[in-house]
Amino acid sequence: MKLKFTLLLFFFSLVIHSQIKGVVKDVDGKPLPFVNIFEENTYNSTTTNDLGRFELNIKTPGKHVILFQYLGYKTSKQVVEISNMPIDLEVTLFEENITLNEVIIDKGINPADEIIRNAIKNKKINTEKASRYTADFYSRGIFRVKNLPKKILGQKLDFFDEVIDSTRSGILYLSETVSKVTFQKPDKLKEVIIASKVSGNDNGFSFNNAASANFDFYDNYLEFDTNVVSPIADNAFNYYKYTFEGSFFTENRQQINKIKVLPKRATEPVMSGYIYIVDDSYAIYAVDVTFTGKQIQNPALNTLTLKQSFSYNNNTKIWTKNTQTLDFDAGMLGVNISGRFTYVFSNFEFPEKFEKKTFTAEVLRFEENANKKEDSFWNTIRPVPLTEEEITDYTKKDALQEKKKSQVYLDSIDDKRNKFHFMDVLNGYTYSNSFKKWRITYDGPIMNTSFNTIQGWNTSVGLSFFKRNEDKNTYYQFGSNVAYGFSDEAFRPTAYFSAKLNNKSKSYLSIYGGNIATQFNREEPISKLVNTVSTLFFKNNFMKLYEKNYIAANFSREVFNGLNMSLGLEYSERKPLYNTTDYTVIKSDDLYTSNNPLLPFDFSIPALEKHNLAKLTVGARIKFGQQYITRPDGKYNISNDKYPTLSLGYEKGFSGNESQYNFDKIAARVTQNLILGNKGELSINIKGGKFFNADGISFVDYKHFNGNQTHFNRGDMTNSFNLLPYYSSSTNDSYFETHLEHNDKGYIMNKIPLLNKLQSKLMLGFKNLAIPERNPYQEFSVGFSNLGFGKFRIFRIDYIRAYQSGYQGDGVMFGLSF
Repeated sequence: MKLKFTLLLFFFSLVIHSQIKGVVKDVDGKPLPFVNIFEENTYNSTTTNDLGRFELNIKTPGKHVILFQYLGYKTSKQVVEISNMPIDLEVTLFEENITLNEVIIDKGINPADEIIRNAIKNKKINTEKASRYTADFYSRGIFRVKNLPKKILGQKLDFFDEVIDSTRSGILYLSETVSKVTFQKPDKLKEVIIASKVSGNDNGFSFNNAASANFDFYDNYLEFDTNVVSPIADNAFNYYKYTFEGSFFTENRQQINKIKVLPKRATEPVMSGYIYIVDDSYAIYAVDVTFTGKQIQNPALNTLTLKQSFSYNNNTKIWTKNTQTLDFDAGMLGVNISGRFTYVFSNFEFPEKFEKKTFTAEVLRFEENANKKEDSFWNTIRPVPLTEEEITDYTKKDALQEKKKSQVYLDSIDDKRNKFHFMDVLNGYTYSNSFKKWRITYDGPIMNTSFNTIQGWNTSVGLSFFKRNEDKNTYYQFGSNVAYGFSDEAFRPTAYFSAKLNNKSKSYLSIYGGNIATQFNREEPISKLVNTVSTLFFKNNFMKLYEKNYIAANFSREVFNGLNMSLGLEYSERKPLYNTTDYTVIKSDDLYTSNNPLLPFDFSIPALEKHNLAKLTVGARIKFGQQYITRPDGKYNISNDKYPTLSLGYEKGFSGNESQYNFDKIAARVTQNLILGNKGELSINIKGGKFFNADGISFVDYKHFNGNQTHFNRGDMTNSFNLLPYYSSSTNDSYFETHLEHNDKGYIMNKIPLLNKLQSKLMLGFKNLAIPERNPYQEFSVGFSNLGFGKFRIFRIDYIRAYQSGYQGDGVMFGLSF
């Protein structure tokens, strides 16, 4: 009896994991990659790999009808009797006879336009049929490099030497995921990853997921760097022209129309290729389209090709997307990378509704040990067979990983990297212990040297220790720094300790203190480099400093999803500083201004008197609509562009050596980046605040605004003014500031002849600052970003006009954009 029971279980296991496998070729014996394979009237599907090989899991014995669907070829129907497993098939596909039907149409009527109009008209009906579903999802991602240079800009590129071949080509990245997906239009998604595999990293988590594969051509736009207009968008005829190339019939006698899609203006975010539309229902049968990096404002990308195949179920009468591939090639600085993502959807179910708590802020969750699955698991669940190249990559990198994890190997790498050179005294040096995950870093003076009128030439050196816990994704570090000014002959030491305590609650702690010369505006509106150039060559010493001896501590954590709280406490002694040098590279008779921001030509009156003060700060940041990913090593937040972020703050100055220095202040800030379809992005930053009991406070504690008196922008154009003098509007009363910037993402620029050759983005800006007893200060700007040559498009230029009680002036700003 036990023997019979054992044999029964054995047979049952064969049925559960039974496979139909084989290869699909054309009539010349050439393997066909990414053939859409599915069981008739089910949602059990797969696709062939690069070499035309496939595997399809069948869960029940008996007769099964398997369909092989490939664009340009006739669909093949194979009837398979499930008894002994596995079944090995060799399927030959024949080219489809696409015919131009004789139709009677009015002169000048394009039949393709009529089909597309009907497809647009029927979008709502077709998309609603599959607007709510659960499905199994499989994805595979692979990045390849070809002819990788040995050096870039003089720096060795040896990170991948052990995984590429003698031609410096090979696979850089290979990963797979298997997950369960729950989806409801327009944007509700829940995904549980049950298996994740990264070649050469048994502790890695693949970044492949269903959200990154959610390209829906029934929507008006597909999300990329710049939203790409769908060939059946509501406004598609503004962007595309169409050609009817014929039709063919499926095995169910459904007529499929092949439509060629061409952009009206190649510079816009549009596609070219083919879309196949089912006659009568006007549902999508397949898509095969391509666009370029230039079209989506991504200089590194050359081309991207997106293919989708749909299958029809006679029982549900629904066309569903079951396979998708995304191929790309990119290159910059001599590094050429190509890649492919393969996606398979199967086992669809279409419930009438979901329970209320089905969708939460958690959009993606990795099951415990999702990245620890054995090869035996993958061999039974993987719907797309690995190629020999991929098998070799897994084998090679897994063996290399074991080697790289050993202390002997890591010590040998450290011995090479830890070698000390004479120039490290100036440049800096790091000593690492890779096995124990810690490092000691010495910061040399070369990159920390600058000039200002208080310290003259000044520099600093530092020493720090850093240790990471990779399993928990936490760390701690501590260190010290000593700065020295050669003109004021002053040493200024500081020390700090900081730690990431928990990656799930995002808990951070820092303790720091010492003596520093720091800007009155804690946001440091002018960098040391820009001030050095401005001072030495133009005799504009815009940086204004005071001295602070202090000790401080900060703690922050996420209280619950979307709400982050912070608490800070500082006690400091503040002292005035004076100019100690008039040195300049370009000689002139002009005098440096004083270090008093309020009295720039008075060299005797300081901006503050020496005093002591304690400060308490409490902050809250609310990210409305925040979503997140849960992994065994922590929580990873995802911002939601549909909702704003609200920041609230309270600051209290107390225990001043004189009561006049004590004060209270409240502040609020709202930020949001609004995606406006394919018309660009609007960035919003609105801030306001109010001081209480602050008539006699130190200038240090005023609200200072991020001005600019140079012609170089700070990078964050929605958090600073372009022409406002740095401390001209500082206040200890109420304030309100607005920053708006619209990035057209090429929407306007791509339509203007000649200017569209620039491949640039039009930037429109507005800024407003209001404080009591003064007319509002306003700026209007127009500029271009993404400027450059070839693939190097990192420059930006803006023209600004300022108004306050009338026209105040104008200027041109230069900067970098990434």
